[in-house]
Amino acid sequence: MKTRTIIVAAALALISTGLKAQTNLQTFYDFGKNRNHFTTTLEGFYNDKWGNTFFFVDYDYNAKHDNKTHGVSGSYMEIARCLNFWQDSKAAPLSIQVEYNGGVGFGNQNFLFGLDYFLHNSDFSNTFNFKLLYKTFNHGASSNVPLQFTFVWGMQDIFGVEGLRFSGFVDLWGENVVNFAEDITKFKKDKFVFLSEPQLWYNLGRHFGCENFHIGTEIELSANFAGYHGFYARPCIGTKWVF
Repeated sequence: MKTRTIIVAAALALISTGLKAQTNLQTFYDFGKNRNHFTTTLEGFYNDKWGNTFFFVDYDYNAKHDNKTHGVSGSYMEIARCLNFWQDSKAAPLSIQVEYNGGVGFGNQNFLFGLDYFLHNSDFSNTFNFKLLYKTFNHGASSNVPLQFTFVWGMQDIFGVEGLRFSGFVDLWGENVVNFAEDITKFKKDKFVFLSEPQLWYNLGRHFGCENFHIGTEIELSANFAGYHGFYARPCIGTKWVF
């Protein structure tokens, strides 16, 4: 299942322009090994005087009958709340985060608790979040080190190209997992999971009066993730519509 995590950094740039919310719909085609299907992601970010809220919901379209795709094969969601009652103080970059993630066709249901530290340049065109979270496990899952480190970035108009945005995240957490080896005839026991999804978006719609429309790409870089032992790189192409 295609998974992503908090990408608040990409949305926090809205604060500098006075906007309070963003909702967008992404559609990807996944070319990765054992993938070759579409995924849609509905994503929202909302800022307020007490902090911010972020959510996304993924749907994978990979249910098959007679070797033909005919519907949704699974769904995954995350919702996170960053609490910050001290936004006018010197401690404003630091927030308390509470998060839930889980889904249908996705084993673990997790709660996470921890801290978020937000950095940005003067015009919010470059944003960075560092998160350290305590991660709970259920459905028989366990971890010797139940911590998750997350780094999130968003960089606007990179290489001097107006409308070109580079964003994404890196997740690293401890979890005792049993994964298929490369030939899927053997199993490997792993102690950690790594996941990163860098995205490159271009605002193509700005050229014909529709700045809502973007085209782009994403590469899922993972290790010991979603039942597969070792490192994988799974490329996607997609579109994004910002409401």
